[in-house]
Amino acid sequence: MNETDQFVFSEELETAILALKDHYPDPHAVVIPALYQVQDAYGHLSDESLIRLGDLLNVPAAEILGTLTFYTMFRRKAEGQFHINVCKNLSCHLTGSRDLRKHIETSLGISVGETSADGLFTLGEVECLGACTESPVIEVDGEYHFRVTPEKADEILDDYRRRAGEERRSPGAD
Repeated sequence: MNETDQFVFSEELETAILALKDHYPDPHAVVIPALYQVQDAYGHLSDESLIRLGDLLNVPAAEILGTLTFYTMFRRKAEGQFHINVCKNLSCHLTGSRDLRKHIETSLGISVGETSADGLFTLGEVECLGACTESPVIEVDGEYHFRVTPEKADEILDDYRRRAGEERRSPGAD
């Protein structure tokens, strides 16, 4: 993309983002919900999408970048269909999250920060998922899984593989 080209959101996405502005008195308050919408539409948040979002919200792109880099739920690069986060905080660590992470890495043939060869899973590691009494915990696209053992992790991965297969077979699925 050269500097004369401008990144363009779909009409539907742009309308949805502009509708958010009607619900918030300050355009800065729209940033997080708008980031979710852009990420849902494109799978990640590119520099070009941040610039376009900044123009649309009248918020500097640098400020939007600062917001998205603060939170672990936003992605800066294209990743797998499902994003797995393994908690590494003390409670999870003491109950086996390191071994759990290693098991998932071996099962998927990847390391933290990588995407599986089939494009289904990207593995991340986060400081805390806020469910210490249920450790070890993993989160997959907003769904929390508690007291995860390596065997349970295999079941969880198989469930997401089934979901991916069902989405591919569904009529009208993109």
